Amino acid sequence: MKIYDITAPIYNGMPVYKNKPEKQPNVETNTNGHVTESRICMDVHTGTHVDAPLHMINDGETIETIDIENLVRPCRVLDLTRVDGKITKNDIISYDIQKGDFILFKTKNSFDREFNFDFIYLAEDAAQYLASVGITGVGIDSLGIERAQEGHPTHKALMSNDVIIIEGLQLEEVPEGTYFMIAAPLKIQGTDASPARILLLDQIIA
Repeated sequence: MKIYDITAPIYNGMPVYKNKPEKQPNVETNTNGHVTESRICMDVHTGTHVDAPLHMINDGETIETIDIENLVRPCRVLDLTRVDGKITKNDIISYDIQKGDFILFKTKNSFDREFNFDFIYLAEDAAQYLASVGITGVGIDSLGIERAQEGHPTHKALMSNDVIIIEGLQLEEVPEGTYFMIAAPLKIQGTDASPARILLLDQIIA
């Protein structure tokens, strides 16, 4: 069984959304004698993370309300590295996406080594289509699932239909196909997102 770790590493100076200094994690390590202790201060949207509805919906649900059974489950990786600019409904309609699917989009973003202000994102019409199908969740290999869309319609189309959003995946080495996903957000409460360690197994677990 092959295991793909599709989680971005967290470190000082890592790529962060729009290169905003306030989004940089701060990892400090102190040694006293033979005892070393580290402390980290970071945004809950750092690196690979799961969004909660509160992120874009006033009075939306917080991260601990997402059922872990919806994050530890089969998923499909779709290779859309041919797409430029944005993923539209026309780019995905031929994939026979079904109700209950969890879809991960592999794009050119996975090959970026720094933050790309022109990252590939999920367009509003594609988000509305996925929500209408009734998928469980969607992930993408960028630090945002949308960009330059006034009012954040992609987030809202998904979140208002209980579609889980994962951002910041690293899918460069992952071929298109079906996998068993283990996505484990930190067990924190009351927040609008959480960093997560996400693994893909190339064998489906019953």
